[in-house]
Amino acid sequence: MNFGSDNVTGVAPEIMAALVAANQGAAIPYGDDESTHRLQEIFSQLFETEVVIFPVVTGSAANSLALSVITPSFGAIYCHEDAHINQDECGAPEFYTGGAKLVTLKGEAGKISATDLAQRLATAGTGVVHRVQPAAVSITQATEAGTVYSLEEIGAITQVTHSHNLKLHVDGARFANALVTLGCTPAEATWKAGVDVLSFGATKNGAMAAEAVIFFQPELAKTFGYRRKRSGHLLSKMRFLSTQLETYIKEDLWLKNATHANLMANRLATELAAIPGLELRYPVAANEIFIYLPETVISELFAEGFKFYRWEPGGDLSLVRLVTAFDTEPEAIAAFVETVKSCLIVS
Repeated sequence: MNFGSDNVTGVAPEIMAALVAANQGAAIPYGDDESTHRLQEIFSQLFETEVVIFPVVTGSAANSLALSVITPSFGAIYCHEDAHINQDECGAPEFYTGGAKLVTLKGEAGKISATDLAQRLATAGTGVVHRVQPAAVSITQATEAGTVYSLEEIGAITQVTHSHNLKLHVDGARFANALVTLGCTPAEATWKAGVDVLSFGATKNGAMAAEAVIFFQPELAKTFGYRRKRSGHLLSKMRFLSTQLETYIKEDLWLKNATHANLMANRLATELAAIPGLELRYPVAANEIFIYLPETVISELFAEGFKFYRWEPGGDLSLVRLVTAFDTEPEAIAAFVETVKSCLIVS
C-alpha cells in the first residue's frame, strides 16, 4: 500500500539472515575484516576489471565523497537540474569538495544530453581565473524521472566529458533497476561506456543501509580512504556493511530484486495508463511512475491508506510519484488500480 519510495521497505530476508550470521564472534574493525577484504575481489569479478570499492552508509555520502576526489574546490560539476546531488543533498557535494559549484543543465525526462553538455563546456571559461573550472560530470542512472540512459547516450556524454579532460560520475542509487532495463552487463553499463566512478546503491533495493563508491581507475582512489574517515564513514564494525553488499550481489539477489520492482512498476503503469483520462508524464523504464491524477482521486487514495507523493501539486490535477520495490505485492497494485477506477466512476 506504500508507494512513497523504495526506501520505505524493510530488509531483504537474505540480507537480514546474512547480518545475523555476521553477528557471530569477533572481527577486526575499520574494514580489516574478511568480508570487507572479499569485496575487492567479488566486485572486480562482477565488473570484469580491477576496481577499488569503499563501502559507506548513505547515498549522499557516496555521491559527495566520490565527487570530492575528482573535483577541486574551484571546480564545476555538471549535472541535471533535478539531480539528487542538486536537489536533495543539502549542499553535501559543495561541502565535501570544499566549495565546488554545481552547474545544472536542463533535459527531457531527467537526462542531460551530450549536445547540451558540449555547448555549455564550450563557453565554460576553461583557464579563465574568474570562472569555476570544469572538473566533473554527474549523471543519475536510473534518473530522478525514472528513465534510463541508454549505453549510446552514456557513450556520447563520456566522449564529451573526456574530450574536455573531465571525469564522469554516476549516481547509481537505482543502478540495479537501470541494469535490468538495459539488459547488459555491469561492465558494459559503466567502465566500458567510459564511467570513471560509480556510486553503487543497495539500500533502495533490499539492503538495510549499504552503498559503495566504486573506482574503475584505481589511481583515482588514492585519497578516498582519508576522505571517508574524515567524513565519519569508516565504520568500526564495517563487517555489517560489507556483509550486506556481499550478500546483495551473491546469486544475483540485486538483479532479482530489481527485476521484481521493475515488473511491478510496469504492471502498475500499464494498468493506470489504460484508464481513460490518465496520462503518464514520463515513459516508465525502471521502478518509478509519474502520472497525473485528479485531486479527488488522490484524496480518496490517501483515505484508503495508500501512501505516495504529490510531485507537482496542481489545481484539479496533480503529478504524483509512485515507486515500487523488491517486496511490492501484486495485490497492492490491483487494489490501487481498482480504487482509482472506482473513484473515477463515482466522479
